[in-house]
Order: sequence, then C-alpha cells, then structure tokens
Amino acid sequence: MFTQETIERLRSVQTPYYYYDTDMLRETLAVASGEAANKGFKVHYAVKANFNPVIMKIIAGYGLGADCVSSNEIEHAISCGFPAEETVFAGVGKSDREIETALRLGIKCFNVESAAELEVIDGIAGRMGKTASVALRINPNVEAHTIRHITTGTDENKFGIRIVELESVISTLNELNNIKYRGIHFHIGSQITDLHVFRNLSSRINELWQWLTDRGMEPDDINVGGGLGVNYDDPDRFPPFADYFDIFREHLDNRIRSSVSFELGRSLTANCGSLISTVLFVKPGAGETFLILDAGMTDLMRPALYHAYHRIENLTSKLPAKKYTVAGPICETTDTFGRFISLPETGRGDLIAIRSAGAYGEVMASRYNMRSLPPSVFSDEIN
Repeated sequence: MFTQETIERLRSVQTPYYYYDTDMLRETLAVASGEAANKGFKVHYAVKANFNPVIMKIIAGYGLGADCVSSNEIEHAISCGFPAEETVFAGVGKSDREIETALRLGIKCFNVESAAELEVIDGIAGRMGKTASVALRINPNVEAHTIRHITTGTDENKFGIRIVELESVISTLNELNNIKYRGIHFHIGSQITDLHVFRNLSSRINELWQWLTDRGMEPDDINVGGGLGVNYDDPDRFPPFADYFDIFREHLDNRIRSSVSFELGRSLTANCGSLISTVLFVKPGAGETFLILDAGMTDLMRPALYHAYHRIENLTSKLPAKKYTVAGPICETTDTFGRFISLPETGRGDLIAIRSAGAYGEVMASRYNMRSLPPSVFSDEIN
C-alpha cells in the first residue's frame, strides 16, 4: 500500500490525518459487489462506518443501497448519490423528527425494533398522509463471538424484537392503517471472523421465515445484516466475501423467494484507510518505552473505547526492531494505541501509519482537549 514514492509525498502533509487509498477501496467494492450479484444478493452500505463524502460517492457509484441510523445519514447518503428507494433506516431510537424526514424523502423502509416504534411511525405517517414500509428487526439470540461491546443479536442487547415478543408485535402491526409490512431484518454484531456464526444465523432465519409464512406473513425482503470482519493483522488482504455470501446461499432455505440483502460497512472501507501520525517524543518508562504521537484517541477512538487492535507501522525507519508502547498526547491514560509493539527503532519525526482505520475511525473523531478534527487525504490527490 505504501510505496517509497507515496511515503515521501505523505511526509509533506501536516499530521495527523486520514489517508485513503481509493484504488484499494474500488478493488474491494468490485469484489464485494461482484460476489453478491453473482449470488442474486443486494448490498447496502452501512453509512455509520465512514461517511466521508468522497468515500460515499465512490461507493454509491457501485450501485449499492444505503443503510442509515439517523436522518442526517439519510440526507447525506442521498446527497452523495445513493437512491432514496434503496435506503433503509435502522436504529433503536428514531426521533419523531427523523421519522418525518425519512417519510418525506421516500426511503425504502424502516427497520422497526418494537411495537411502540410501530405505533409512533404509524401515527406520524397518518398525520403526513403517507404509508410507511417497515421491516421487523428481530433479535435472533445468536452469539456473534466478537467483541462484547459490538455484539447486537443476543437477548441481553437493547436491539431488535425478541422472539418471545414477535407474536404480540405482529398483532400490533396488523391493527395499524398506515404501515406496510415489507420484511424482516437481522444484525447480530460487528467484526465477525468466525463464518460459522452466519450459518447459525441462516438456520434461525429459516425457522422464522417458516413461522411467519405459516401465519400469512411471508416477507418480501430479508435483510440479514452485516458484521463481516476484516483481518487487522493483514490490512492488505480482502475480506472473504465469496465464502461469506456462499454461507447464506447454501444455508438459507431454498424455498425462500424473498429478496436477500446485506448491510456491509467495515469490510468495505476499513482497509483502505490509515491514520498517519508523526512521532513527537520517545519517552522512557518503567519497563517500557513510549512513542508519543501527534495523533490520539480523539483521532482514532477504537483502541481506547474497547481495546481494539490496529496494526501499527513505521513508514520511515529501516533500523532493527525494538518494542514500544504507542500512545497519543491526550490527557487520558487510556490514550494508547498498543503496548509492546515491535517496530523498527523509532525516533522523533518518524512517520507512523495506524492501519485498517477506514471504518469507525474518522467518523468517531472528537474535539476533546480542543483538538482539531483530522483532515482526510486521498491517494488520487498525492499520486
């Protein structure tokens, strides 16, 4: 990803900043969209992963729909070229204003998470003279075997309609006049690398499809969610898109005639992005040596938030390796990107790349300590 020529050009830009390899992004999109199309599946891009407008416009060019979790995301996605009729609105806490905006813009459907939400959407739609298409987000109680903080599909999570509540929710839905039932939706978590998890999800979907069909509620659409993980140890490797889509093709009941869609985010954008930073100081500690960077947890929150791992590379040193604890300048002890990381011997002014930061990186940045938000730089601009 980083040729010597690219590194020299990166050195001319004031750090810290996000660097996006747009060629890698396009290659990833081509593989993912091609594999999905070959199996008759539709992909929606999970906007929460990265809403940089340059990234979004590239993704929209590959014909993907948009999976949004706020009305701001909906408006932004449409402005970047995603069609409203292929935009879905998910999230456990949609405000009245957001529901009104989504109805006004004519989105594909709401992924609804409770009977109370159905009633609110019905009331707003009736007041606006609209009919709201909905999919029921069902919590399938399937363990994702991922980081606890980003698991969303078990009974202990706040997301979705629990299976024991489903009959009551359907009764409510059938009493509403401004709601059109469209299908069902699932999302069990993020950064899932054990593909057997998706086999378990497929089995649960089959059971629920049969249960709904027996009650005259066969879904037109089945949204199986996303969650496909990336290899943070090997940022230049594509996620296993073919194997991922094959799981669902092989294990969903072959009697199902519903359209099947996915909401991919991290697997599309993570590996094209890196946080580029400069070493400010090499600081000895008790049993460890700190590299103090000019990038911190305000620029990339994931390691501080839930100890997420990112590969860290020194782009400018060729010396023998030493162990470092890589930290930022923020006034928090948790402002650490990794401990006892093996890097070429590093000094002040060396250029550091924190890899696979194209998802849940720039979008989670903050101005804590009154720091400036990191800008973005694209390979198209410097190559």
